[in-house]
Amino acid sequence: MSYEVYQIKDSKHEKPPFKLLYITHSKYDKGWHSTQHTHHFSELFYIVKGKGSFVLVDQEIPIKENDLVIINPNVEHTEKSNLHDSLEYIALGIEGLFFSSADKRNHLGLYRFQVDRNNILFYLNRLLEEIQLSKENYEIICQNIIEIMIIKLQRDKKLTINQTASPNINKASAFIMYYINQNYRDSITLDKLAEVGHINKYYLAHTFKKDMGISPIEYLNRVRIKEAKLMLETTDYSIAHIAAFTGFSSQSFFTQAFKRLTSQTPSKYRKEMRANS
Repeated sequence: MSYEVYQIKDSKHEKPPFKLLYITHSKYDKGWHSTQHTHHFSELFYIVKGKGSFVLVDQEIPIKENDLVIINPNVEHTEKSNLHDSLEYIALGIEGLFFSSADKRNHLGLYRFQVDRNNILFYLNRLLEEIQLSKENYEIICQNIIEIMIIKLQRDKKLTINQTASPNINKASAFIMYYINQNYRDSITLDKLAEVGHINKYYLAHTFKKDMGISPIEYLNRVRIKEAKLMLETTDYSIAHIAAFTGFSSQSFFTQAFKRLTSQTPSKYRKEMRANS
């Protein structure tokens, strides 16, 4: 007979101050990209399949299958697939922390690692399963799983976890921001946002305005106009093509929205940018 007992010491580890805002599982075609954006919380991306890159203000960092990418708060970035591969990833939004490392090879604000596929997918799939089923107390299970993942990252990758004094944004608002940044080219209405967020549209409109200072549709238009300005500056696409590409239902509506936010028509903006350059 064999009998072994292992005593667990009292933990000196205080309950972490961070919380999971959302988890998404996304699949995108070749040549796709989101728009440049920042947010007050950290994001973790696990690349399930494909290749692409993360574009920061001053450099582009390639990513591939089995990479784990960490984006710290307030780091302007966009993710994209390349011209030859689609991109599939699982993303987590986590509020209340940022990461640092003594490894100077890592770009400030972005960390990229190869990880154990089976290990990380076990946790990520459990998170997705809990959120999809939404059984009793699923929020507690999700929070515990993300705490385990963070502690393992801290241990295995020699990362330092730092607390942030970030605003306490509603989880629904954080998810809708993420959804808009990824899907701004699609036909999006308040009803659509309420559907994907599994939330009453009136509550969503009130909560988002309270957290962000603008309505969800106004935020959508700002994201679209930001991408349109970049296209006007860097391409010769027609105004009609840019309007359609950025998700506007018509060129006239695009022009109205653009002028309302910039006090210029798209044509005048393009002309001035090219004259200045």
